[in-house]
Amino acid sequence: MVERLRLMNKQSEIRNPQSAIGKNWQCPIPIQEYPTVLMAHGGGGRLTRMLIERMFLPAFRNSTIETLHDGAVLEIEGLRLAFTTDSFVINPLFFPGGDIGELAVNGTVNDLAMCGARPLYLSLSFILEEGFPMEDLWRVTRSIQAAAEEAEVKVVTGDTKVVDRGKGDGLFINTSGVGLIPEGVEISPQRVCPGDVVLISGAIAVHGIAILSVREGLEFETTLESDTAPLNGLVKALLDSAGPQVHMLRDPTRGGVATTLNEIASSAKVGIMLEEAGIPIRDEVRGACEILGLDPLYVANEGKYLAIVAPEAADAALEAMRAHPLGREAAIIGHVVEEHAGTVILRSQVGGKRVVDMLSGEQLPRIC
Repeated sequence: MVERLRLMNKQSEIRNPQSAIGKNWQCPIPIQEYPTVLMAHGGGGRLTRMLIERMFLPAFRNSTIETLHDGAVLEIEGLRLAFTTDSFVINPLFFPGGDIGELAVNGTVNDLAMCGARPLYLSLSFILEEGFPMEDLWRVTRSIQAAAEEAEVKVVTGDTKVVDRGKGDGLFINTSGVGLIPEGVEISPQRVCPGDVVLISGAIAVHGIAILSVREGLEFETTLESDTAPLNGLVKALLDSAGPQVHMLRDPTRGGVATTLNEIASSAKVGIMLEEAGIPIRDEVRGACEILGLDPLYVANEGKYLAIVAPEAADAALEAMRAHPLGREAAIIGHVVEEHAGTVILRSQVGGKRVVDMLSGEQLPRIC
């Protein structure tokens, strides 16, 4: 009889997961509203945020992960280290301006740089599908080697797994990275305050449109190449110039500039006013977005970063960024305000205003 009751209780827990995990838990909303995973859950927008905040954070909550930054800042025996991890599932593997290997190195280096760290070491894991061409694997490996040398980081450990033919998509790459944060550097959404100035390191939406052009076989008058690049040198130039007056750094990858600024505004509980006239967009990218019905503010970037700095440091920060080869198109694109906390507003070139909300769906999946 006792065993039968135990079995009945176990079956009840399976039917009602909330009873199995305790009264302090709520059934994660992605299960209730979305019984299966959607592509948009990995798109970096509203559904990604929902998945993180309502499923993963309650499971792993601690003061480090709650910052929801590009990496974790860890204090170990007097040193401040940045630690990050990322996975790359881009389609296609090879694209104008780069490939999955270069992207994996640069993406991880950039996440460390957004913490204000000097990237040092990377791990590298391959998930290979049976039948993947060895020539392509060698090409990716050499690309990783070259990208690591350019970023001045070392690949020091890794792993390789092979899955059955048809159970993967050629090649996935997972990386983790460790970097050292210099003394006096404090990058955090909590430091963002009204009056701060928002800068972008260059023209936006280049990576996403380059990937889309290859994936869909689109041809434009000008060949569009991804902007993938290691940003640690450009970040160092900014920090050397503005130092403690740099309050926040983020690279606007999935979800683009709009989604990234919404995340910052929400975390810092401030409003952000964007100036459309100041946002650098190349003519070919603007034209492609108009043809395809895309908003460049939501298109992914892989070689640009957003910086939020104290107003008195804005001019020096802009000058330092423009002096670097990767920052020649840097621009001031907005400022932080007390009004409309948690919301990003765009002032158009003709003076009108509109809300720039967080991306809900997925403009372009498998972008990185």
